[in-house]
Amino acid sequence: MNWKNEQVSAHLEPFLRPPIAFADGGARAQVDADTVEAFDLAVRLGATGLRSSLWSTADGVLVVGRDGLVGTSRLRRRRPVGAVDSGALPPDVATFEELVGCAGPGLAIGLDVTDPAAAPRIVAAARTAEQRLGRPVLDHLWLAHDDVAVLAAWRRLATSLHLVAVTRLGRLTDGPERLAADLSAAGVDAARLPYGDWTGGLATLFHRFGVLAFADVVDHDRMLDELLRMGVDAVASPHVDRMADAMRRAGW
Repeated sequence: MNWKNEQVSAHLEPFLRPPIAFADGGARAQVDADTVEAFDLAVRLGATGLRSSLWSTADGVLVVGRDGLVGTSRLRRRRPVGAVDSGALPPDVATFEELVGCAGPGLAIGLDVTDPAAAPRIVAAARTAEQRLGRPVLDHLWLAHDDVAVLAAWRRLATSLHLVAVTRLGRLTDGPERLAADLSAAGVDAARLPYGDWTGGLATLFHRFGVLAFADVVDHDRMLDELLRMGVDAVASPHVDRMADAMRRAGW
């Protein structure tokens, strides 16, 4: 089947009801990305999930940000987060703890994890946050990576942790059905593909193997509407108001 050319003729149902509406970088279409302000605004605008990338400072503090580069109070040029101690970070850089606090009860937290070795510390930090806040955190955490073997290893860290494989159709030498089977066998919860790869048939294929269909970041109303009609289980956008409107149009 030519997955890219297939058209959606009806509104297909997702596995997750309702689907997750991830604010990518928070409400970064309105304010600075990946800040507490951006995450707080995203929640107020109707996001049901917050998404970012996670990095570790030189002294082991987990922080979020899109590109892993930060300025410091002493240097104008931006440096990798891993080369900077947490005390030298600008005040608007959000920590993992602050992101969890912004998410509030029940909201999903999606994290692209660049360093596989950081996963145990993320799980430990989530458990610490659970004790501090008195509510579940691990149950709402979605860790993403592009290596299925890495994700399979993370599954042993916590059964309640959600795992997301990031890929695209052009990378799949054995096709999407093989990927869906591999993800199911490895205990990976979802596959995240770009908007242009998703069709209703492809979402249905992953669902048949018990794997959720997550879409990568989109900007426009039309794209959000199409993805939700395809039955995907999560959409993501920096335009949280548009995404919330699309969710309402889809009946969520």
